[in-house]
Amino acid sequence: MTAADVSALLAQQFGPAVTGTHAGPGDPFVTVEPARLVEVCTFLRDEPRLRFELLNDLTVVDYLEPDAKKAAKAGFEPHLEVVYRVSSFTHPGRRFTLKLTLPRWKDGTPGQLPEVPSVAGVWRTADWHEREAYDLCGVFFTGHPDLRRILLAEDWEGHPLRKDYEYPLEYHGIRCR
Repeated sequence: MTAADVSALLAQQFGPAVTGTHAGPGDPFVTVEPARLVEVCTFLRDEPRLRFELLNDLTVVDYLEPDAKKAAKAGFEPHLEVVYRVSSFTHPGRRFTLKLTLPRWKDGTPGQLPEVPSVAGVWRTADWHEREAYDLCGVFFTGHPDLRRILLAEDWEGHPLRKDYEYPLEYHGIRCR
């Protein structure tokens, strides 16, 4: 089954919840509505024709600067993309990418983190991936079993992989920059 076949199967199964597809050169992917994420991921894992049993990676990309191509695709600017890369043990060599497009801030309120349902109940590896994305990029994963910082201290302010993050001059008396 090709990436185009996976995209077509997801579009058939989830209809308008699949908001975009890319099966051309580069990394094939589909974009889905955050509200349907867990359902789509469960289908990717459990559907016998797919069997994506492993979440290889979960990353967040911050599109702060205007980019006409991305703005047209996302419908708003600036934004974040949460990227899920999955693969199959049942069908060796099969890989796929799933994306979500989010506003940088929930309800347009600076400091209010955008929310995405946790997929830690679908793939156990999502536990630490989501904690890292929360810690460094400022995406809140609702329903996560233990969402707290994983790399930075609990009292660290902000999310340092956000493009508008301003590093503090000091942290507990230690010079940071």
